[in-house]
Amino acid sequence: MLKKQSAGLVLWGAIIFVGWNALLLLFFWTRPAPGRLPSDSVLDDDPASLTREVIRLAEDAEVELERQRGLLQQIREQHALWSQRWKVPTVAPPAWPRVPVTPSPAVIPILVIACDRSTVRRCLDKLLHYRPSAERFPIIVSQDCGHEETAQVIASYGSAVTHIRQPDLSNIAVQPDHRKFQGYYKIARHYRWALGQIFNKFKYPAAVVVEDDLEVAPDFFEYFQATYPLLRTDPSLWCVSAWNDNGKEQMVDSSKPELLYRTDFFPGLGWLLLAELWAELEPKWPKAFWDDWMRRPEQRKGRACIRPEISRTMTFGRKGVSHGQFFDQHLKFIKLNQQFVPFTQLDLSYLQHEAYDRDFLARVYGAPLLQVEKVRTNDQKELGEVRVQYTSRDSFKAFAKALGVMDDLKSGVPRAGYRGIVTFQFRGRRVYLAPPRTWEGYDPSWN
Repeated sequence: MLKKQSAGLVLWGAIIFVGWNALLLLFFWTRPAPGRLPSDSVLDDDPASLTREVIRLAEDAEVELERQRGLLQQIREQHALWSQRWKVPTVAPPAWPRVPVTPSPAVIPILVIACDRSTVRRCLDKLLHYRPSAERFPIIVSQDCGHEETAQVIASYGSAVTHIRQPDLSNIAVQPDHRKFQGYYKIARHYRWALGQIFNKFKYPAAVVVEDDLEVAPDFFEYFQATYPLLRTDPSLWCVSAWNDNGKEQMVDSSKPELLYRTDFFPGLGWLLLAELWAELEPKWPKAFWDDWMRRPEQRKGRACIRPEISRTMTFGRKGVSHGQFFDQHLKFIKLNQQFVPFTQLDLSYLQHEAYDRDFLARVYGAPLLQVEKVRTNDQKELGEVRVQYTSRDSFKAFAKALGVMDDLKSGVPRAGYRGIVTFQFRGRRVYLAPPRTWEGYDPSWN
C-alpha cells in the first residue's frame, strides 16, 4: 500500500512539472518585450529584431527551467525523506532447507532360467523370502522345455513372479559328433532369448541370472545391490558373481564373510551383468557352451568379475546336462554363506582396479615362499600367510591338486584366479598359489 502511494506522488509531481513548464513556454512566446507592444508588421520588417526576440525568449525560458529544476530536486528530496520515514522492511522469501537428492536404486530383475525341474520351487521360495523389495528386484522366470509340471509350479506363485516361455522348443541341427550335446545347444538358445527379453523388450539396465537349481544366501540381494555401482563405474569389470569356485568350507575363512575379490575367471552361478554387456555379446552369442565361450580372451578382453570369499549361492540340482558328475565331485561341497553382511554400508572402493592391484599384489608377493609339502604338513605355521609358486601349466596342476584347489584352466585362467593367483585357505591359513612376480599374462594354450 505504501509503495503504491509513493509511486502516485511521484507521478503527480511529474505531471504538475510538465504542465507548469508548458504554460510558461506559452506565456513567454506570447509576451511582448518590456516597454513596447510588438506588432507583426514590425517583426516582419526587422529580421534583426526577430532574432533578438527569439534569443531573449530562449534565455528567459532557460532561467525558468533552471528554477523548475530546483523545484523538482526539492520534490525528490522530500519524497526520499518521506519514504525513509515510512519505509516498510522487505521480508526475504523463506530459505527452504536443501534436501540432498539420493539417486533412486536401480531396478535389477532376477532372471531365473528354468526348464524341467519342478524343484524350481526351492529356488523361488528362497528368492522371495530374502527379497527386500518387489519393486527393486522383480523376479522373472524364463522357462524352456515346455515341461507342464514345472510350469504349474511357477504359475502357483501368481503375481509374485513373472513367467515367460521360450517359444522355440524344436531340436537344433548339430554335427553328428555333437548330438550328445543337444542339451548345451538348447541352453545357449534359451539364454539368448531370455536375456534378449530382459534387455531388449523390458529395457532393464542390468540383471542377475540365476539357474533354477540354485539356493541363495540371506544377503544375496544386499551383495548385488552394493556391487552394482562398482560394475557400473569401473570399466575393468564386466560381471559380479555370487560364486567362489574354491568355496568349499575348509577352503574359506568363515570368520570373514565380508571379503570380496576380483577374478579373471568367469564364475557364473548367480551373476550380474549390464545391458551394455549384453549389447556387446548378443550379436556373436554362441550356439552352445556359452559359459566356456564367455571365458575366452576375445570375450573377456582383460576384464574381471567380483566374487566373494564365501559363496552367496549353492546348487542343489544333481539333475542336468552334466549328469551330476561335477555336482558329486565338487559342487555339493561349496559352502553357502548364512551370515548377513550389510554390504551397502561397507566401503568397497578397495575393489577398484588400481587400488586392488596395488594392495593385493603387494600382499601376495610380500608373503614368504613355502614349498607345497610344508604347506600340506602345516610346517612353519608362525609364518601366517604364505605363497606357493608355480612356473608352468604342469606345476600349477600338480600343486593345485595337492592343495585341493580346482586344477582346470580355461584359456589359461585358473578358477577364481586373478593375475594367475589363486587365493584360498588351507588348514586355517591363507595360501596364495601364484606365478612369479614377473608374470606376463595368461597363456591360452594352458588348458
